[in-house]
Amino acid sequence: MKLHELSPAEGSVKKAWRKGRGIGSGNGKTAGKGHKGQNARSGGGVRPGFEGGQNPLYRRLPKRGFNNRFAKVYAVVNVKTLEKYADGDVIDVNTLLSDRVIRKAHDGLKVLGDGEISKKITVRATVFSAAAKEKIEAAGGKAEVI
Repeated sequence: MKLHELSPAEGSVKKAWRKGRGIGSGNGKTAGKGHKGQNARSGGGVRPGFEGGQNPLYRRLPKRGFNNRFAKVYAVVNVKTLEKYADGDVIDVNTLLSDRVIRKAHDGLKVLGDGEISKKITVRATVFSAAAKEKIEAAGGKAEVI
């Protein structure tokens, strides 16, 4: 298949409806906007969320919680996930990204202690939980903070 052989699915593409092209077109004169009023004007209409002057939903609902703009977001991996790697492997963010274990690097890698590990591997991460560090070192591996 080549690019010039591609075509959209049947019925997915409609021809544009040309407005204001004479009375015979069925959409001439007011071009489907009716007579006068806010929506008939150039630049007319209301902004998204406007409810005709009624107190809008986004103002009626209470503000909830707190969102810390400076909070660190880590890509999280458990120790049991690292079991699939071979003895002597060096595991870091790039390794996990290329193996599709994590989707995004975010602010670094955090290793948590769920599960068991028996391989001697070197793990390079931003943060380790105490349990994760203990399990990696107990298996003979290294937990390096970067």
